[in-house]
Amino acid sequence: MGFTSEFKEFAMKGSVVDLAVGVSIGGAFGKIVDSLVSDMIMPVASKVVGGLDFANYFIPLAGQNVTTLVEAKKLGAVLAYGSFLTVAINFIILALIIFMMVKAVNRVKNEAPTTPEVAPEPAAPAEDIVLLREIRDALKR
Repeated sequence: MGFTSEFKEFAMKGSVVDLAVGVSIGGAFGKIVDSLVSDMIMPVASKVVGGLDFANYFIPLAGQNVTTLVEAKKLGAVLAYGSFLTVAINFIILALIIFMMVKAVNRVKNEAPTTPEVAPEPAAPAEDIVLLREIRDALKR
């Protein structure tokens, strides 16, 4: 089997295609959650704590004396705990939503009516077995 045909067989397996779809949807969903956190949650949190921008919460490690994170990063190392806080909130929200989705899917699976198992019809005996039984029965008489 050639490399290209082997790769094509691998790429077209159901699990690989399902994984690709899942990763694509997950990436898009991650962008939605990122927008939710940065555009909806963090501005409200910033307003509650006095109007400060969480993205600019940092500790300069190289003695920078600037007010924005972008400028501080240009001048040296910084501990950007505001950015980390935003990413951590993104993760918590994403994990919570995925947990609720998995929980809902499991609940639907458990509530789905199960059909009782019906015993399959026994297979008809082979022709030679039938013939041997007829001979046996004829000899008994």
